[in-house]
Amino acid sequence: MGTIIDYYSGFDEWGRLDREPLEFKVNWHYITKYLPSAGAAVLDNGAGPGKYAMKLAGNGYRVTLADLTPKLVDIARAKADELGLEDRFDDFLVRNAMDLYGLADNGFDAALMLGPLYHLQTEEERVKAVTELLRVTKPGGNVFVAVMPRVRKTLTALMFPSQWRPLDNMEAIEDFSRTGLFDHADPGRFTGAYFFDIKDVTPFFERCGCETVNLVSSTGNGGRLTEEQWSYWRERGEEERVLDYIYESAADPYLLGTASHLLYIGRKRG
Repeated sequence: MGTIIDYYSGFDEWGRLDREPLEFKVNWHYITKYLPSAGAAVLDNGAGPGKYAMKLAGNGYRVTLADLTPKLVDIARAKADELGLEDRFDDFLVRNAMDLYGLADNGFDAALMLGPLYHLQTEEERVKAVTELLRVTKPGGNVFVAVMPRVRKTLTALMFPSQWRPLDNMEAIEDFSRTGLFDHADPGRFTGAYFFDIKDVTPFFERCGCETVNLVSSTGNGGRLTEEQWSYWRERGEEERVLDYIYESAADPYLLGTASHLLYIGRKRG
């Protein structure tokens, strides 16, 4: 995990979501659709610097934030103070998603995990993380978990092979297509990753104890729109209408393979 901590200690995850706002908007649209009422206790596990956690706190939820990377937890704590939201947070914790020690069973009305499954390369690790998330969530509570689809990454490697070494030759790409495992050949880059085969996503979570509510693309059919193209729709006064169309399209199963991130929404059985 040291390499992962080093990577995120130097990576601007808050800025990434500012630079790629559609992912945040689509995820937030679906998260709010399935969240309990304001005032509920929500865990943001693997929260990074707290982009979603701040939004939750700002909308009246009681938030506990946890992340593997100490620097990001410190950034989140400072951000909450800067935004005047510190009283909405019950705790800021450094935790591995596979071991949420100190958090009580059935303690949260809902829980987010938008990141840890990117970096758990074995089935056993992934099961541990989801099992822990469900342990601390109340029966009937919803969980929101991000995964990365293998098919989109394969296309990216075919388009930009030199940026994603060792996926710069067909033998490596074919092997990745079978395993979903990715370890970057260049230091300091996104690495130690696992990408799901889309057909395996729902069965995996259901084996872990979830009842599936939805599986959506985090960009819908708007993932390829450039800033110039968005400007066109803003100037027409139709940006919100386009966003509504994208939100609806995000649940289209035929679009799941076009997204770099998927959002699984499940309910804890019982």
